[in-house]
Amino acid sequence: MGDRRLHPADLLGFFLLALIALPVGALVATTGLAELRAGLAHPLVGPALALSARTTAASLAIVVALGTPLAWRLARRPGPGLVEILVSLPVVIPPAVLGVALLAAFGRRGLLGGLGLPFTEAAVIVAQVVVAAPFYVQAAAAAFRRVDPDLLLVARTLGAGPARAFFGVAVPAALPGLLGGAALAWARALGEFGATLLFAGNLSGRTQTMPLAIYTALEADVGVARALALVLAAAAVGVLLLVWALPRWWGRAR
Repeated sequence: MGDRRLHPADLLGFFLLALIALPVGALVATTGLAELRAGLAHPLVGPALALSARTTAASLAIVVALGTPLAWRLARRPGPGLVEILVSLPVVIPPAVLGVALLAAFGRRGLLGGLGLPFTEAAVIVAQVVVAAPFYVQAAAAAFRRVDPDLLLVARTLGAGPARAFFGVAVPAALPGLLGGAALAWARALGEFGATLLFAGNLSGRTQTMPLAIYTALEADVGVARALALVLAAAAVGVLLLVWALPRWWGRAR
């Protein structure tokens, strides 16, 4: 049997886990069912939920459509390079900086100011695409790297063209990783705050997403803010469970 004694390093790890779990636990413990129902019935919630649903669905579709071929190309490259660095930039750049950068690019006096994007629903989608794309592209590239090259070679030997080999062999083999990356990208888009606030504004019914609604509710009704926060936390937990379960489910299905 292994050594089950509690070591000082374990205590440090448990302290970090407690620090991570305590805020979410406190959110659940302090939000009663009646308060949750009342919060979700608040006039602020419906438009924010609808807008978040529309914009995250659109941004995820864009990320998957554009990010899948990019991830495939990255997976086929021999090593990391400039493209990988550019893809990862939104992960390390603070969201507020991204918001200012989006204004510099698409604002009224920006490089592409004639598009009229700022403070529109399209601006929300653009901000979500920028912050969420790295999560999908990196996960998809890692999934494509795990595809057995011999499978592609056999498909090409049997007469499949590059597109058919990609969609018929590479995508199905990498599907759990692709779905997991898409789930992470959707969760990141759903929780986006800083870049959206600066680039799209906080206009109720037009650009006010769920995180922005939480920010607004905190100034007037903490109960509504907690109810919205609990909904986003539940969505995040669902995404984590999905990412954890997908490879196991796919392995059994195959």
